[in-house]
Amino acid sequence: MGKLPYENYIFDLYGTLVDIHTEEDRPEAWAALARFYSYYGADYAPRELQQAFRRMTAERTAGREAPRRESHEAFPEIEIEEVFLALFRQKGAAAGRELAVHAGQFFCAMTTDRLRLYDGVPALLRTLRQRGGRVYLLSNAQQIFTAHEMQALGLTPYFDAVYLSSACGCKKPDPRFFARLLTGQRLKPEKSIMVGNDGLCDIEGARQAGLATLYVRSNLSPEEDWPQADFTLPAMDIPAMGRLLTGAAAGQPAPL
Repeated sequence: MGKLPYENYIFDLYGTLVDIHTEEDRPEAWAALARFYSYYGADYAPRELQQAFRRMTAERTAGREAPRRESHEAFPEIEIEEVFLALFRQKGAAAGRELAVHAGQFFCAMTTDRLRLYDGVPALLRTLRQRGGRVYLLSNAQQIFTAHEMQALGLTPYFDAVYLSSACGCKKPDPRFFARLLTGQRLKPEKSIMVGNDGLCDIEGARQAGLATLYVRSNLSPEEDWPQADFTLPAMDIPAMGRLLTGAAAGQPAPL
């Protein structure tokens, strides 16, 4: 096996490595969350709780709405546990940050009905690392949800560093988010490639940061024109992604 074409491999998470489906408007989820809050002295009707959550997130994200509104990427610049904490305090409940995090994670579990890796993801990441590549995550996501989902999926050990928008206070395609990773890890853009399924957030943002790009149109990609990426895949295909990222010649078996 020859030298990898890049030193640094930067991945998006949802729709690129992880297949997820969430439904935040599920009535039974709000009913369960209202019951959870009542255990700690914060009594809400389910609809009341849902409306309060929407109002509080709208107040905190005013003027900086997310480019995408999928629930797993919603409110990327705020720490969503602050909203769950405010919901307790609005009712006079004596709750701390730890309980607020647990409330948010409980709600996430109640609203997620699919969470899995795309076929071949561990082998791809393992191959890149074994061949000397450094692997990073750059995701518009909530720390209190994503860190635990990655742990549950066994992804955490594959990354040299993880950058999540809620912890950084900025989101893709904002150049500040890319700069946070590049500067923090001392990466050379010309030796780095961004892999993602979103033409605006992942590909255009990375191009503006001087990165090479690989775009995959997955089941979670937004409806949009094809972006100007260095490499494209018309559908999720991790072995084909591996061939492109490792520079394997066309027609050769995937290095996974």
